Amino acid sequence: MIIVTGASRGLGKAICERLSEKGEDVVKLVRSMEEVDKSAIECDVTNYSSVKNAAREIKKIKKPLKAFINAAGVASMNMAVTTDKSTVQKLIQTNLIGTIYCCQLFAPLMLRQNYGSFINFSTIAVALALKGESIYAASKAGVEAFSRSFAREMADFNVRVNCIAPGPIKTDLLRGITESQIKKITSQQIITKQFKKSDVCDLVELLIDNKASSLSGQVLNIGGV
Repeated sequence: MIIVTGASRGLGKAICERLSEKGEDVVKLVRSMEEVDKSAIECDVTNYSSVKNAAREIKKIKKPLKAFINAAGVASMNMAVTTDKSTVQKLIQTNLIGTIYCCQLFAPLMLRQNYGSFINFSTIAVALALKGESIYAASKAGVEAFSRSFAREMADFNVRVNCIAPGPIKTDLLRGITESQIKKITSQQIITKQFKKSDVCDLVELLIDNKASSLSGQVLNIGGV
C-alpha cells in the first residue's frame, strides 16, 4: 500500500495515476472529499487531529505500508515584505508542519513492519535562493532539514526518508508565473529545461523501489544545482 497526500491535483494526482498504472495499491489522502472519488480518505494535513484520524483509518485496512508520499503543498511567489500574515502561516502550516504531522503519525505503521519509505517534497528554490520565493523556500528548507534528521531516526527500523526538490513543474502552483520567469529559473539549473510531472513520477518510482535501498536522507534537485 502506498499513501499519497495532496492526491486530488497537481503532482499528487499525477503520482497516484502513475503508481496505479503500475499496479500499486494507492490510498489517496485529500483535504476535501468533494475533490475526488469516494475511495479517498479525508485528511487536512495542517490539522493534527485530522491526520491522526486518517492514520487510524489506514491502520484498519491492515495492509503493509510500502511508502508514504507527502505531495500536499502550497506556494506563493511574493517578496517577503509584501506577503501577508495569513499567507505566511498557510505556507508554513501546509508545507512544513503538514509534512511533520504526516511523518510523525504514519511512521509507527512502518516501524512495526520494520521497512518502508517516506518521500517528502521541497523545491529547487531552496538551493537557488530564488528572489520572490523567500517564505515559500523557507517552508521547504524546513522540510529538507526535517527529512535529513528524520532519516537518521528511522534508519534503525529500515525506513528510508528522502526529499524531491522540483523546479517549475507545470501544475496549479505555477499559476500567474510567466514563461520568462520560468526560463529565468531553469537557466540556473544544471540541466536548463523545464521538467514535467512525468519526470517527478519517474523519480518517485525509483525512490520507492528496492533498487534505491542505499538512498536515505537525500535531497534530489530535479534539474540539478
